[in-house]
Amino acid sequence: MRKDLYLFVEGKPKKATIRNYNVADFEALIDVQRASFPPPYPEELLWNTEQLAEHVTRFPEGALCAEIEGHMIGSMTGLILDMNDYANQHEWETVSDRGYIRNHNANGDTLYVIDICVIPEYRKSGIGKWLMQSMYDTVVHLGLRRLLGGGRMPGYGAHANEITPEEYLEKVLQGEWKDPVITFLLRCGRMPIGVAHNYLDDEQSNNCAAIMEWRNPFQ
Repeated sequence: MRKDLYLFVEGKPKKATIRNYNVADFEALIDVQRASFPPPYPEELLWNTEQLAEHVTRFPEGALCAEIEGHMIGSMTGLILDMNDYANQHEWETVSDRGYIRNHNANGDTLYVIDICVIPEYRKSGIGKWLMQSMYDTVVHLGLRRLLGGGRMPGYGAHANEITPEEYLEKVLQGEWKDPVITFLLRCGRMPIGVAHNYLDDEQSNNCAAIMEWRNPFQ
């Protein structure tokens, strides 16, 4: 995968590239994670080199990054799963094999996204949406049925004592509240199909996530 495109940063076009990441990118990818997920996001949940090595070995098609003039600005990672193997277990640690994706199943029908991040300076440039579109392209290219993944709900933590995560998601869907992650995923065409409790150690989301899907329109 490689595509060149223009982003608009402060009203000016900048040429960017989306491509599959490789071993030479590991240090930059970890820096992107650190910038994208500052405290209170747990440091131990950021990628390490062993996890990244598994990504590029087991499913390189699902290892995407974005750069401008050689400077890494974002990344996205997924693996293929047969969700029937997981029954009601839908925690990030389980479906991602703690980020090592050794459970990647080339015979599955679902591309499961385990991470997407963009450094703060480029979050309004549209690169997150382009990364998502590129992963949709991968779903179509590989003939998979859908893309699936859990979306953090960083706005929910402040309301966790008042309403359930399901009620919070409904308020976002009704336009009463905005959530930076869920709203972004909706704008990318993802559809919510449920809420996972205890999905990820994430104080801002009260450990919850919206499970959101994109179906291959050609299947």
